Amino acid sequence: MTTQHYDALETRDPQAREAALLAALPAQLRAAQATAAFGALLAGVDAGDITTRSALARLPVTRKHELLERQKAARAAGGDPFGGFAAIGWRSQGALRPARRVFQSPGPIYEPEGERADYWRFGRALFAAGFRAGDLVHNSFSYHLTPAGSMMETGAHAIGCTVFPGGVGNTELQLQAMSELRPQAYAGTPSFLRIALEKADEAGIALPWLTKASVGGEAFPPALRDALAARGVHAYQSYGTADVGLIAYETAAREGLVLDEGVIVEIVRPGTGEPVPEPQAGQAPEVGEVVVTVLNPDYPLVRFGTGDLSAMLPGQCPTGRTQTRIRGWLGRADQTAKVRGMFVHPSQVAEVLKRHPEIGRARLVIEGEMANDRMTLHAEAAAAPEGLAQAVAQTLREVTKLRGEVMLAPPGSLPNDGKVIEDARRYD
Repeated sequence: MTTQHYDALETRDPQAREAALLAALPAQLRAAQATAAFGALLAGVDAGDITTRSALARLPVTRKHELLERQKAARAAGGDPFGGFAAIGWRSQGALRPARRVFQSPGPIYEPEGERADYWRFGRALFAAGFRAGDLVHNSFSYHLTPAGSMMETGAHAIGCTVFPGGVGNTELQLQAMSELRPQAYAGTPSFLRIALEKADEAGIALPWLTKASVGGEAFPPALRDALAARGVHAYQSYGTADVGLIAYETAAREGLVLDEGVIVEIVRPGTGEPVPEPQAGQAPEVGEVVVTVLNPDYPLVRFGTGDLSAMLPGQCPTGRTQTRIRGWLGRADQTAKVRGMFVHPSQVAEVLKRHPEIGRARLVIEGEMANDRMTLHAEAAAAPEGLAQAVAQTLREVTKLRGEVMLAPPGSLPNDGKVIEDARRYD
């Protein structure tokens, strides 16, 4: 197992890292408040007071759908296509600093790319996957509209790699390039890498020089990882978004994903901004939504809710990296369901719990067939006073405007999978 590291930041004393990240928060908050969107969202916040995680947790979470709504509203009014979230852009916007590129993700949501080298910070993930200066990288992520291709290319350039911009599709031409250029490394989705290797087999083309890969953009099950390794290609996951860049990356230890050094990550209960409690000895860390504050003054997203579920892992990576690890992608946090014509949101379940502190975790299960829905709130309570279930049922009706039953359960009995709303209805 390699113990080489991208830089000295990866092996910092954890307390020194935490102190440095928190010390950077006030400047990041000021950069955010200088934008129109966060100027409104964080009005009245004294950035100098935000120097602890508990203080950060009091700030609102901005989720992707809110960012999209603000962008759409601004564009409809002929205004900023970034919805007032970015500090960079171009002259007709009145931006103070230029963006190098602008990308479009489904929605559409527009994301800026700044001029800093390795703007998306993916060099760290590629290095952990074994990429080294002088390698030729075959990059099969898209180079148009979405930023994935640029994320990998700028990260590879930061290491000193040469990049072949293969992009998506044109499998035969990409396979020809792999055969003739002989890249040592691959960046792209794991499924396309599998397809390319299978096509190479069909064509009788050997690719023995291709030995390492950084993959992302989709699930990477252990079976596929092992199948690629059996062919001599050792692939490692990276986890990021078009909004915040790299969040975490896999190492040779293959024990969770190590957080990037340029982000502050919280795991919050879905539908809320409340961080999950620290796990007690012998307990599994609670699954929740990944919320990211990125230390990037160009696009200063503060407490950005990714909509992804994960959980913190205890301990440190065996490779010597001392940053916190997460389990990886565990599903989506947006569990909104429509019940008898009414939308029910995770935030409403959180509001019910807030009104009844006797309850710990809860899970709203929706059963039955369409047009004959039944809601049951399964709630953990250590010592339930008499009448608690009836009181919670009344609160559930007040908050959701829907009737539902309440079933109390002992602490630790609900699944630890981050689900707040489970839609178990039959649709056949």
